[in-house]
Amino acid sequence: MTTMTQASVREFKMPDVGEGLTEAEILKWYVQPGDTVTDGQVVCEVETAKAAVELPIPYDGVVRDLHFPEGTTVDVGTPIIAVDVSGGAAPAEVPAQAPAETAAPAETAEEKKPEGSGRQPVLVGYGVATSSTRRRPRKGPEVLVSQASTAVQTELNGHGGPAPAAETAVTADKPRPLAKPPVRKLAKDLGVDLATVVPSGPDGIITRDDVHAAVASTQAPEAAVEAPSAPAVAPAPVPTYDTARETRIPVKGVRKMTAQAMVGSAFTAPHVTEFVTVDVTRTMKLVEELKQDKEFAGLRVNPLLLIAKALLVAIKRNPDINASWDEASQEIVLKHYVNLGIAAATPRGLIVPNIKDAHAKTLPQLAESLGELVSTAREGKTSPAAMQGGTVTITNVGVFGVDTGTPILNPGESAILAVGAIKLQPWVHKGKVKPRQVTTLALSFDHRLVDGELGSKVLADVAAILEQPKRLISWA
Repeated sequence: MTTMTQASVREFKMPDVGEGLTEAEILKWYVQPGDTVTDGQVVCEVETAKAAVELPIPYDGVVRDLHFPEGTTVDVGTPIIAVDVSGGAAPAEVPAQAPAETAAPAETAEEKKPEGSGRQPVLVGYGVATSSTRRRPRKGPEVLVSQASTAVQTELNGHGGPAPAAETAVTADKPRPLAKPPVRKLAKDLGVDLATVVPSGPDGIITRDDVHAAVASTQAPEAAVEAPSAPAVAPAPVPTYDTARETRIPVKGVRKMTAQAMVGSAFTAPHVTEFVTVDVTRTMKLVEELKQDKEFAGLRVNPLLLIAKALLVAIKRNPDINASWDEASQEIVLKHYVNLGIAAATPRGLIVPNIKDAHAKTLPQLAESLGELVSTAREGKTSPAAMQGGTVTITNVGVFGVDTGTPILNPGESAILAVGAIKLQPWVHKGKVKPRQVTTLALSFDHRLVDGELGSKVLADVAAILEQPKRLISWA
């Protein structure tokens, strides 16, 4: 059996990949114990509250252990994979009769270094999490003893010193109860000690029903002591649902973040929405002409490209629309740049990546950026950084055949433009009713910093450009 020192094992921790995020879900492991990895190799894919991100390992070695299975939500700063950097083969399994000190994972020399000792973080936010891990312990007495020893050292002796031997021995006989993170949170909220709960799930896993049953069983004796003469009351039934007729989907990741952001925006910023219906026949003709232009060869050219350019020109003519409200300082923050957000529907939910400094891009450059943004979003590879710092957003509901809508502002932005379906409709053109390409635009804005006049001017400018796209030249 290969001998391995603890100093040769490096623990890679869940980094903060989104500037301030506290947790991420492990979607997929690309390596397994025993695999050789190299510096910069992607070892797993995780989903944060903003996007799916691939994590590279920062050193060479052999994978010793994957601390969490796929589908587990892990706090930032928690070790997720152990790598032997000594260059040896993966270690054999520790025998059951080995002492607890051998089985217990020890801190590496790198982790014991104090702050300022020269340790360099691998990614933003690389550090120790303040909350406990939610790893499901493995089966086997030697692993249970190892985890119990670690738990005693961190929880009962939080200053970092070695835990007393007596306490370690007692805790080793009581392995950490098996429960999924949502069940642990429920137990914490209800004040239930999972060690006292009788599990009913497969392999001894504690379920939500078990936690509710434990609450009911503890409340019943208390009621009997307070009112001995009162008849016994049966515990309230645990809510259930028909799995054949209903499906429960946990709200997490991008969908959870989107829901929180939309609720916060809707109940913080006073929304106003204005509408205009416009003849975009000339714009549609220009789209077809640009598709044949050599300068746009290989680029994505569609009506959204010209709508985006029209909005950028309208912002240039009315710069006060490109702002945000600073509640803390009670100030309006005018932005001298436009990071144009484009709402994109993905399998993981709605995301709004933005084109940085879109105001400074030519039409071909804007077409290239739009194409990259859309393809990246469809592949699920949009980075958290691409969804930060937006100033104004466009949402194209017309692709679903919808005429228009009342969009909710992206948090931190002052305006969002909704584009409806472009349809052939009867329209009065040069004094005669003719079939024309027509669409409806809707502009929602924050009425704290955008009044009706400013919002109307911006919407009117966008409509005017789409009706007469040659204004892109005279107004730009």
